[in-house]
Amino acid sequence: MQFRTPVPISKSNHPLDYNSKIVSLGSCFAENISEKFQYFKFQNTINTFGIIFNPVSIEKIIDKAIHATLFTEEDIFFYNERWHCFDVHSDLSNSNKEDLLASLNAIFESTKLQLHQASHVIITYGTSWVYRNIESDSIVANCHKVPQKKFQKELLSVETIKESLVKTTKLIHSVNPDCNIIFTVSPVRHIKDGFVENQRSKSHLISAIHQVLEESEICNLKSAIYFPSYEIMMDELRDYRFYAEDMLHPNQVAIDYIWKRFKETTISEMAFATMEEVESIQKSLSHRPFNPDSESHLKFESKLKEKITKLVSQYSFMKF
Repeated sequence: MQFRTPVPISKSNHPLDYNSKIVSLGSCFAENISEKFQYFKFQNTINTFGIIFNPVSIEKIIDKAIHATLFTEEDIFFYNERWHCFDVHSDLSNSNKEDLLASLNAIFESTKLQLHQASHVIITYGTSWVYRNIESDSIVANCHKVPQKKFQKELLSVETIKESLVKTTKLIHSVNPDCNIIFTVSPVRHIKDGFVENQRSKSHLISAIHQVLEESEICNLKSAIYFPSYEIMMDELRDYRFYAEDMLHPNQVAIDYIWKRFKETTISEMAFATMEEVESIQKSLSHRPFNPDSESHLKFESKLKEKITKLVSQYSFMKF
């Protein structure tokens, strides 16, 4: 008997391996998967400009990075004793105006280089709901706790999202024609928007992505695929035991399972043996001995150093 319905996922024609350079962008779930890349020591960069949920803001940030559009004083504002930028996450906010501008421009310079060099860009969209700054008439990535009366909330249409996805993909391919793009939708439930509203939001994202992929030849897009993170959570893991205490975010069991499905379909089997070696080292590094000075533990550490040295000699970018 079958007690669940596995989501069928085709194997990628351009799988990741340890030579891949990965840029992960988007929602907090992008960070969950990126932590797996970090753990297994892939070459991965995650959200240098912070968590961003909606397609328009992600497109805007990529456009700025690729065109090297420097941030100026007009792009930042002072609120609650800190300087902020509506285009990036509040983690980047700073009490010093000059430091914020210098930090933002340095980050975008490095992001531009990463997009030029990336073999794979993974974009995780979180929501179709956006907040438009009434004064500037522009969609913001983060409200920075500015009073809600300063914004107008709206739901992006499927067509608007589709246009944004096409622009995003073309921007990346304009500087990196061979880059593979993986779209996915975050399984995190945005219940603050409302139950029905959350479903509308996710459905707009999914519809837009699939329209873009179906019309990839018309849109002149290459090497773009969809990974069904949202569908795995909603169907294969349709039980509250797979959620964190807030009942909105996937718990570690769910994240591990979605990663397993990602590994099976999107990572080259040639990388599996190295992943096992890395995991063995990671587990050994987290080992806490009863007696650090014992002969057995000193031998254990010596063998561990040998394993790390051997692996780093093959992959110089790995750091343990």
